[in-house]
Amino acid sequence: MPSFSGFGDGAVEFYDGLLADNSKAYWTDHRAEYEADVRGPMIALLADLEPEFGAGKVFRPYRDVRFSHDKTPYKTHCGGFTPPFYAEVSAEGLLAAGGYYAMAPDQLTRYRTAVDDERRGEDLRARLAEAERTGLTVGGETLRTRPRGTDPDHPRLDLLRHKGLFVSRRWAPDDVLHGPGARDRVRRVWRAARPVTEWLDDHVGPSELPRRR
Repeated sequence: MPSFSGFGDGAVEFYDGLLADNSKAYWTDHRAEYEADVRGPMIALLADLEPEFGAGKVFRPYRDVRFSHDKTPYKTHCGGFTPPFYAEVSAEGLLAAGGYYAMAPDQLTRYRTAVDDERRGEDLRARLAEAERTGLTVGGETLRTRPRGTDPDHPRLDLLRHKGLFVSRRWAPDDVLHGPGARDRVRRVWRAARPVTEWLDDHVGPSELPRRR
């Protein structure tokens, strides 16, 4: 497989068009652009990063609309993942992230138990602070209030409210997106995210629930 040399010149334009016309007709007419400028480069990107981060996979481009009011058939981004790391290209540019986008109930229980512990919870806070110092943003769905039974004055209430936790960085479309520098951006983010993902792996671990394929 050829080494990653950047996403194709038409990648952003492809997703701009899909945002305007998310239809089977548009997809069929522009499928070749998706394969050449988006999916092919994403496969090459993951292959280049595999020696350090493990084998990756590209998400399917089709949306699961069974339980959604939005019936548009195609995702407006292309995501590649090497759990717990993620990369994405879209009309908004390039995104790289590491962490748990959403925790299953058993994972969430373990997460809150670990955060409630002072030593482990403050260790996570320190790792997140270091990630922010490198330019990453802390994200993840949070509760509007607090977990049931939690002291409103808990020193790590902000962390306990998380239902998902990840760190990420996004770059708007630029010339780097279309060259090997995009791989370097993703690699730097994944490396900077590793202390956080290692904490999550150690204290949250895999879900006991089967993953939907």
